[in-house]
Amino acid sequence: MNQTTWTISELSQEFGVTPRTIRFYEDQGILSPAREGRRRIYAPRDRTRLKLALRGRRLGLQLAEILSLINLYDHSGASSTKQLRHYAEVLSSHREKLEQQRRDLDETLREISRQQADCEALLRAREAARSTAPQDFPD
Repeated sequence: MNQTTWTISELSQEFGVTPRTIRFYEDQGILSPAREGRRRIYAPRDRTRLKLALRGRRLGLQLAEILSLINLYDHSGASSTKQLRHYAEVLSSHREKLEQQRRDLDETLREISRQQADCEALLRAREAARSTAPQDFPD
């Protein structure tokens, strides 16, 4: 990419997000564009940080996790080994949370199936009882 700066509209279009999303990341300290009057001018650092934030969001990471990863990436003194270890730890922790949520959902779905089967059995029993009961006919 030959471009050295971007407007909010350009970044919005490139990443498929709304300007409001970009302003949110600015409010959170992830982006810090320069200003020309009221216009925001985003540098390559902002573009990279936005890209990382959106990747973290797609993975379902919490904002604090995204910030810690971006800040670690941003510190040029940090070794890439340290960055990778931290990223691996965050991903591992996030995976564990998601797997627990999956187990919880599976258990909830099993309970719903049991309750639904019980409910349908009761309805069938009531229908059967009603169909075998003598019918009252008006005179």
